[in-house]
Amino acid sequence: MGDGLRLNMNALDYVILALYFVTVLGVGFAARRAIRTSVDFFLSGRSLPAWVTGLAFVSANLGALEIIGMAANGAQYGIMTVHYYWIGAVPAMVFLGIVMMPFYYGSKVRSVPEYLRLRFNRPTHLLNALSFAVAQVLIAGVNLYALALIMQLLLGWPLWVAIVIGAFIVLVYITIGGLSGAIYNEVLQFFVIIAGLVPITMLGLVKVGGVSGLMDAVRGSKLGEAGLHAWQGTGSTDNPLGAHWLGIVFGLGFVLSFGYWTTNFAEVQRALSARNMSAARRTPIIAAYPKLLIPVVTVIPGLIALITVKGLGAESGDLVYNNAIPLLMRDLLPNGVLGIAVTGLVASFMAGMAANVSGFNTVFTYDIWQAYFKRDRSDEYYVRVGRIATVVAVVIGIGTAFIAAGFSNIMNYIQALFSVFNAPLFGTFIIGMFWKRMSALAGFWSLLSGTVVALGTYLLYRAGVIHFNSDLEESFWGAGLAFVTVAVVAAIVTPLTRPKRADELTGLVYGLSDTTLKDDSLADDAAWYRSPVLLGVIAVVLAALFYIPVF
Repeated sequence: MGDGLRLNMNALDYVILALYFVTVLGVGFAARRAIRTSVDFFLSGRSLPAWVTGLAFVSANLGALEIIGMAANGAQYGIMTVHYYWIGAVPAMVFLGIVMMPFYYGSKVRSVPEYLRLRFNRPTHLLNALSFAVAQVLIAGVNLYALALIMQLLLGWPLWVAIVIGAFIVLVYITIGGLSGAIYNEVLQFFVIIAGLVPITMLGLVKVGGVSGLMDAVRGSKLGEAGLHAWQGTGSTDNPLGAHWLGIVFGLGFVLSFGYWTTNFAEVQRALSARNMSAARRTPIIAAYPKLLIPVVTVIPGLIALITVKGLGAESGDLVYNNAIPLLMRDLLPNGVLGIAVTGLVASFMAGMAANVSGFNTVFTYDIWQAYFKRDRSDEYYVRVGRIATVVAVVIGIGTAFIAAGFSNIMNYIQALFSVFNAPLFGTFIIGMFWKRMSALAGFWSLLSGTVVALGTYLLYRAGVIHFNSDLEESFWGAGLAFVTVAVVAAIVTPLTRPKRADELTGLVYGLSDTTLKDDSLADDAAWYRSPVLLGVIAVVLAALFYIPVF
């Protein structure tokens, strides 16, 4: 690595970064005072207001991956990157709030695998708990690697030093403060991240002559006119993303996005910590509103980098797409603002990793350790196990950070992980939730076969046996095939096996609700502007309207 990317950080910038670290640790220690039971440690005592859980929900996803990866995709694929937000996130977030949260929150489950145990059986539960645990430490590793890469590039810290420091700080505030420590920090991180990204977009637009100047420059770049359109050219695969509209709508818009947002416990856990059903349902819907606007600070900087950074898009070295944002920080930001931007990137990494680690420690403690090894122990015992699991997750994450180092576009790696781990889970989930006849054995075999198909598709593609236009197209297809496999296996196995009794499924499947559950909404939740359905519909309509100027 040359000094090509080294930032001229001065004392002021380092003071801003240090202040942030102190604040984050302070929040962890403050949250510690509220921890008396395991529900306090793992689910914040189910006591948080909707705006807190909503901002934490969007922040947990706004990891370094999202920022570095989406800016990289903006530079590589142009405006088509907005699909990840407007069709690939918002509809699924609204669906989670309106349709799925009543099952999660109402059945009082503590995790997503626990829902599968109640709906199907213990083998399905164990399979999902183990695959989720593996996925979380792999993704935590990607976040760690992303942070370390930034620290190495921008500040000149050796890779291993950056990995260890970043991991240590997350480890401290989650071990001490549990999920509350993670969530309150995520709310803080949301504002720090935005404060770090807005100046990059604004100064970048000034440099290229505003929005019209940017559009003219993109037309003259290697992306050409196609870089300015989201849907044009998707009737074939002749477009920057190399994807057909069917792949975008079904693979990304349905299977990958619904699979991620509705069954990824690292996200759902934030809504489960809300203070009541109404707040839990509004959590992902409140998060959808900032999500609509995030492309302004990720995709647009990617396009600005494509125009202003000569030679961006190299196979290796400082000019790979992943460095789009760091390169803009070097070129555009004055000291002081630079400190805020670096702090924003550090915050984004921590928010992402904290979500993975707090998801891992909960599933490990409740769904693996308590369910299969040590039952009926005291609450203090499980809190202690959760703290040990946090340490283990961070240590393994340090190891998996070096796996992520093998990919030039880390967003492609992460999409591949989602297609293998999340898509089959979503298929099993959604069919089991709406088809009460689906049997316990069908649940297990569907989940297993879907996972095998998705993994097989990925491995065959890597080995060159089957061909796709891009890594992302493979993820869309892998996810779609996994979903279809789950549906077919469920349809074949279910008639051959015995279904569960209706009384075993109360509150777990659509149409069998628990009539004894009294509505727990607070008096002010009845206000019309707090209706999850109304808020959700508005978010989806906005997502559709946003497409019009870039169609």
